[in-house]
Amino acid sequence: MEQFDLDTVLIEFAAKTGSSNWTIRDAVEGLGIFGGIGSGKSSGSARMVALKFLSNGFGGLVLTAKADEKDTWLEYCRLTGRLDDLVVIESGGQNFFNFLEYESSHKSDGTTLTGNLVQVLKTVIKAGEEKDGSKEDDAFWETALDLLIFNVIDLCMLAYGKVSIQEIFDIVTTAPKKKEAGTLKNTEEEEKRNAFSIAMQKAQKKVLEQIEDWKETLDMKELWFLEDKHLLEQALLDAVPDARKLSFIDQFFIENYRSVGEKTRAIIEFSFTGFLFRLMQEPFYSLFCRNKSTVTPDDCLEGKIILLNLPVKKYHKVGRDIQVMFKYLFQRSMEKRDVKLNGRPVFLFADEAQHFLHEYDSEYQATARSSRIATVYISQNLSNYHANMGGNKSEFRVKSLTGTFGWKVFHSNADFDTNKYASDLIGEAYVEDYTNTITSGERFSSSRGTAYKLEKMVRPEEFFSLRTGGPLNQFLVDGYIHRQGQSFQNGVNFQKVVFNQNFNP
Repeated sequence: MEQFDLDTVLIEFAAKTGSSNWTIRDAVEGLGIFGGIGSGKSSGSARMVALKFLSNGFGGLVLTAKADEKDTWLEYCRLTGRLDDLVVIESGGQNFFNFLEYESSHKSDGTTLTGNLVQVLKTVIKAGEEKDGSKEDDAFWETALDLLIFNVIDLCMLAYGKVSIQEIFDIVTTAPKKKEAGTLKNTEEEEKRNAFSIAMQKAQKKVLEQIEDWKETLDMKELWFLEDKHLLEQALLDAVPDARKLSFIDQFFIENYRSVGEKTRAIIEFSFTGFLFRLMQEPFYSLFCRNKSTVTPDDCLEGKIILLNLPVKKYHKVGRDIQVMFKYLFQRSMEKRDVKLNGRPVFLFADEAQHFLHEYDSEYQATARSSRIATVYISQNLSNYHANMGGNKSEFRVKSLTGTFGWKVFHSNADFDTNKYASDLIGEAYVEDYTNTITSGERFSSSRGTAYKLEKMVRPEEFFSLRTGGPLNQFLVDGYIHRQGQSFQNGVNFQKVVFNQNFNP
């Protein structure tokens, strides 16, 4: 197994007073990059970081917002000799990731397939709701959605022994509804033919077979004892786990879910089935549901770089949702690995990162260092994060996320709030303030005084004038880098850095 030293230097920052190093250990503390349009953030600091990761054997996941990002990473991999490690998932490609198959193979960690899938689907759905600024923290809606996903998946497993997106979608859309006055009722024959009823019939048949098998194991004395209906029911629920599961499913759909108001139910169903419907469209169905996996998040631990060429600018919401799903599974997989057995650092790289946020980002980022995940989130400004983490608590969510980045780079920016945040983060220092007093009259006198006052070490307006690269700036990009916890060689925890857009490893 290849060994990786956390103190390996990735980037050396030179200064008048010496130099400071950015190591693998620093990288896994997380990096947030900010800069306005045309500031050079992607072609300057982000490019250098990506090339350094690739040159040092990192595996990783690349999320895409723009159509040209595949070509960018092809060039990065060419420059670093990593083209053979690049795996692209895209329309018309030869690589597939069947997430249901993948989750089915990860039940040995003590969790159930149902629990895993509920968490995955709910995370993606809630990420979309937060971006839209809807649902906020409606506990009833969240609980109802949880119960619906749980019971549908359990019903699929009981009836068919497997889970498919099509079956989940069909069961949800045909589940029993409360009959409103004046509405036409489905005939009994129609109800028997719908997807929900067919699944229930198959599940009931399998459970009845299990019950009969159990009864055959009982002797006459036990059968006599269980003639009491209540005792029999309790005993078979204890002895046949699927009978208990079917009882919960039946109670949920026939008694609870059926009685939910039409408007509330529509919101819950549209939230759930909306994502499923988009997932069933091509090319997404073939890429993530139908074909066997040719690549999984675990491959990053062997040095693969997985690029999801499903840019948000082209595929919009479905491109975003699927990338959030893959990212969540990647984060979970990397957290489970034993770094003593496989210590390869991996990166999670997202330009326009605001598109790919979900509710567990801060939680995962807080432990990314111990999991050796080097997260690089790039965005224009803080306002982008606020806009994409909707709801009344967006301010706290954004602060929670940005607070987990041990390193931050601030490039030229026209966003006042981001510049003020950077200035406040860098902090203040005492400077000497000289005063001269001159008095003229019958007698002339002058005096000079010295006082100390606090001043911003980097004022917000300074970020407006940073170089943005290109021919006019000799392809040099300025940025202020801030590190948490330790100071640079200049004695403070920030440093002005110059990135060369023509840098090659």
